[in-house]
Amino acid sequence: MKNKPFPKNAEVVIIGAGISGCSIAYNLAKQGQKNIIVLEREYITSGATGRCGAGVRQQWATKANCILAKKSVEFFENAQEILDYDGDIEFKQEGYLVIASNQTEAAQFEKNVKLQNSLGIPSRVLTKEEALEIVPHLNVDVVHSATFCKTDGHLNPFTMTDAYYKAAKRLGVEFYTYTTVTGIERDETKVTAVHTDKGTVKTAVVVNAAGGWAKEVGSMVDVEIPVYSENHEILVTEPVEKMQGPMVISFSQNIYCQQTPHGAFIMGRGDKNMPKGHDVSSSWKFLDEMSKTVTRLLPPIGELRVIRQWGGLYNMSPDHQPIIGGTKQLKGFYMACGFSGHGFMLAPMTGLLLSELILGKEPTLPMEDMALERFDGKEIRELETSVV
Repeated sequence: MKNKPFPKNAEVVIIGAGISGCSIAYNLAKQGQKNIIVLEREYITSGATGRCGAGVRQQWATKANCILAKKSVEFFENAQEILDYDGDIEFKQEGYLVIASNQTEAAQFEKNVKLQNSLGIPSRVLTKEEALEIVPHLNVDVVHSATFCKTDGHLNPFTMTDAYYKAAKRLGVEFYTYTTVTGIERDETKVTAVHTDKGTVKTAVVVNAAGGWAKEVGSMVDVEIPVYSENHEILVTEPVEKMQGPMVISFSQNIYCQQTPHGAFIMGRGDKNMPKGHDVSSSWKFLDEMSKTVTRLLPPIGELRVIRQWGGLYNMSPDHQPIIGGTKQLKGFYMACGFSGHGFMLAPMTGLLLSELILGKEPTLPMEDMALERFDGKEIRELETSVV
């Protein structure tokens, strides 16, 4: 920010002011941590948060993701009041309808629902006829069956992050936007300072919440983080009268599609041939493939006009589950990365758990499945397959 002197010392430096960084800052400050600064090379939500599909779901294939998502949804349900936000976070809980396109997928989804139910998530298996009752314009000819969870939904990433940001500011957190981190100092055992284009700040704690640039931040302290970034594209249509409550998502058909509270449809997909990197452009190929897919699955939506399209980064981990925690390699260096496209919806628990670790408290949840060390010469124990 202009006219604000850059600090020479901080107790905690957080790199990245997306929703994860803002949640971490808020949770630390709420628990009494002082002298926290957040560094952001552009504006708040300028990275993956501001480019995400805005969905919030609890229907996952792994226990860790299910629990993180369930507890995050419980926070979102009360976030307006908890954060004393002066706006509207626009949390719309009208469910996620997850489409199974074949028997193999249906069998996996039945297992997923058993897991989800065992953890208190109210998902259920539907026939395609029952799915049609929830979304009448669904083309059941390309549907085998489905699952549905009524407490999943849609949340505005800009207002939700703003709520965290303002709450953190009230608790004394300082944010420095348009500030680029150029390096991190360390000695043999611990971090000692962060260099930026505005100056150097001495600190004993650095949090890597840099999203698509998490690997590069790790490299600044010689910590190898096994993640990479890739572009996933999204488009949004003109707004129309409400016609769809839940998000409709199909992993095998490579689509998610949600009508926002303002009436526009937002939809996205991945591309397995997308090169690794930081490109966030959007292509004619994406527009063509998305148009064909949505017209096949949800025919009336194919009639709508596209307003704009864009790309955003998924920071992918080997098992498609997040890396949350410190590292044995370097004292004072913490990570919140590798969310594989789902950091937005897991942000409440990311902030709580990482703040507890930093402050030396007993974590609310077991952290072994989120630790960086789970990849040390080991085979992937559990792969999250519910990713578009």
